Amino acid sequence: MISGAIDTVDHDVSVCVNLPEPGRWQVVKSETNLTDRTWVAMQAATDEDSVFVNDADTLVMSRQFSKSFITPDQRRLTFYGGEVRPGEAVVKMYSLETVGRRPTYSYSRYTPVATDSPEAAAKTLDRLVAEGLPQRPVIEIIVPVTVIG
Repeated sequence: MISGAIDTVDHDVSVCVNLPEPGRWQVVKSETNLTDRTWVAMQAATDEDSVFVNDADTLVMSRQFSKSFITPDQRRLTFYGGEVRPGEAVVKMYSLETVGRRPTYSYSRYTPVATDSPEAAAKTLDRLVAEGLPQRPVIEIIVPVTVIG
């Protein structure tokens, strides 16, 4: 379980996780929107040593977003079809397969432009899900891991 809060709309967040060993790891991530904007999509992208697991036995979900999309190379995961308003928390669950002990993945959030019509915002969101959110300056964090059980 990784938990935190994001208070910037101008940066992506890069997370480095110190794992006890390589392999398949289930991630449950919670974060609170401390910005003044509503997030309508969230994207995670892995490093070259990791992929998101995309098989029938692996749960990929978020209570706040009804849809998810994993690219064919399994290096980008986007949650969309919902929203996280200012002050609300979002919970996401997925699995990573990694060949190293220090996988790094970055998170981006998408907020529609206030002047866009609903149709324009929907079209932009569809494009961003397919092509990926543009990279912004990055804030890096390192997360230690404790194995329980």
